[in-house]
Amino acid sequence: MSPPSAEGFQNMQKNFWTEFKKPILALAPMAGISDAAFRLLCRKHGADVVYTEMTSIDALYYDAKKTLGMLKKLPGEKPVVLQLFGKRPELVAKAVKYVEEAGFSGIDFNFGCPAKKVVRHGGGVTLLKNLDLVHDLLKAACENTKLPISVKTRISINDGKKKITVFDFIEKIKDLPISALMIHGRSYEQGFVGEVDYEVIKEVKKRFKGIVIGNGGLDSPEKVKIMLDRTGVDGVGIARGVYGRPWIFEQIAEYLRSKKYFTPDLKYIKKMALEHARYNYKMKGDHGLVEMRKHLCWYFRGFPQASSFRKELVLFKTIDELKQIFKHIK
Repeated sequence: MSPPSAEGFQNMQKNFWTEFKKPILALAPMAGISDAAFRLLCRKHGADVVYTEMTSIDALYYDAKKTLGMLKKLPGEKPVVLQLFGKRPELVAKAVKYVEEAGFSGIDFNFGCPAKKVVRHGGGVTLLKNLDLVHDLLKAACENTKLPISVKTRISINDGKKKITVFDFIEKIKDLPISALMIHGRSYEQGFVGEVDYEVIKEVKKRFKGIVIGNGGLDSPEKVKIMLDRTGVDGVGIARGVYGRPWIFEQIAEYLRSKKYFTPDLKYIKKMALEHARYNYKMKGDHGLVEMRKHLCWYFRGFPQASSFRKELVLFKTIDELKQIFKHIK
């Protein structure tokens, strides 16, 4: 396989990823979480770039109505990266064209998801067991869109007696103009628990030619600072640490400047949750309010007074009802 053309590398160097002031603060892709409403909220509160939920290549290829609906965005989201998952290279060309025409800033491929339903079908992190297929998927994308291509993966996965690592992955795709790599610092076997391997992430930063985003266990500004200091990555991807806290990006930026950061009070949290609910309703109608219920539990987690209103928070049906519930949470 010949290396990418000079034009390919030039396109990689000129895309939006290289225009950020570092460190880059990203909302990581999360199924059921990083929809348009939450992405916009995070962008408004300090995220430099946001990723969509995982989007099926197969579903886009076959024009699935629900999946095509995931291509909708809200004004103010950009730069926004759509994340794809799948394992059929022959379907990639049509899928990436849909993404490009929808006005996304970039395309990401998921080679890191450990969810059972994804892994069961040979997707997500299990694709690392077939690096030839990974290469074919990425090559098909690079050849069929002008958008920058990025990847999210993990540090390793065991395949019987053999361990396949992110370094095997980097070596395999070195001929392709991949712009950014978000690396979760845990293995597939660790899932979302255990220590993040900063040394592996540090080595990834040395070996990968594009932007490197550190990910995994980042639920506070202090942990972000540790990630940056110990690995030298270009930025961080915040995942579960953003549950009920879209303002965490502002906290991180403030902490990196001054070693301190604000703590939102109940009034601020109510305002943010209500704004989120309105965005959800704008995008999805009544179903958006149903989806909002899980977010409300996260927003008010830790407030003793809110626990007595939890039943109401998960049963509300209108914005007006939610506003009335908020009046009683003190």
